Amino acid sequence: MAVVDVLNTEAEKVSEVELSGDIFDVPVKASVLHEVVRMQLACKRSGTASVKHRSDVKGSTKKLFRQKGTGRARRGDIKSPLLRGGGSVFGPDPKSYAYSVPKKVKKLALKMALSSKYRANELIVLDNFNLDKIRTKDFVSIINKLNIKNALIVTEGKNETLEFSSKNVSGITVMKYEGLNVYDILKHIHLVLLQSSISGVEGRFAV
Repeated sequence: MAVVDVLNTEAEKVSEVELSGDIFDVPVKASVLHEVVRMQLACKRSGTASVKHRSDVKGSTKKLFRQKGTGRARRGDIKSPLLRGGGSVFGPDPKSYAYSVPKKVKKLALKMALSSKYRANELIVLDNFNLDKIRTKDFVSIINKLNIKNALIVTEGKNETLEFSSKNVSGITVMKYEGLNVYDILKHIHLVLLQSSISGVEGRFAV
């Protein structure tokens, strides 16, 4: 079991919580994390480079002039790649760079990412993060008390007040526990878990 202090929004300790050692305290292998992060970045990559081929160019399909008797090269329609404004021959087409790794590897990498934050003392558990209204100033005041500048905040469900209050704060990301992933955990310095989201995070590994 991994034991972590539970803080309030005043950065005061209010209790302790036990985290599953099978999830938050496993040996970390950089090679596994690298493999999954590389996969995630590849899936995000947009293969949008594209050209217009002969069939994509707008123009008449009429043969420009007769096949024989002109003394000129044989021509088809005006969309020929040999003519100015014609289609491209070997240009790039949109493609997907996405690939996948086994589910067991993804789960193991997520455990390692969570464990790395726990072992580096970069895991913070809050009892709640309730704001009276959408106000960036109030949100910044709380994260300053917690002494965090770059953090991923994980919630149990949708919290629009928290999301909109943090939207313009650089280095802060708010997401539900269902979207928790290796890349976002490692991208941020601190991982902030609301106490209510812990059961959801641990429940993802029970399936």
